[in-house]
Amino acid sequence: MKVYAVRLTEGMDLKVEIEKIVKAEQIQAGVILSSVGCISKARFRVADGISIREIKKNLEILSLNGTISPKGVHIHISCSDQDGISFGGHLVEGNIVNTTCELVIGILEDYTFDRKMDLHTGYEELTLSKNQA
Repeated sequence: MKVYAVRLTEGMDLKVEIEKIVKAEQIQAGVILSSVGCISKARFRVADGISIREIKKNLEILSLNGTISPKGVHIHISCSDQDGISFGGHLVEGNIVNTTCELVIGILEDYTFDRKMDLHTGYEELTLSKNQA
């Protein structure tokens, strides 16, 4: 596994920046290994699969995890507010870095991730294949 590490700075959009990294680094299969920092605005899709929740205040990133590929990212975020109340969901565009986000991505060189429509779930779901040595 190769590792790609970067520090995102104020005003950057988490999802947009991750997608830029996937393209620039030509990542075929990756995972979020670590992410720590804070955001000034959170946007995430909740468990009903439809509704977007938006919170405009300073929040600590507690976790950011998921899979990344050229065909799309599937990432979840959890955050906490000044009272330590935590919430999160499916990462969408609009999560804006406040001061910093230290992001570490693991690149799985032996795999290729793809996304294909799953008629049962209604989403483009992850498909994976192990590359031939």
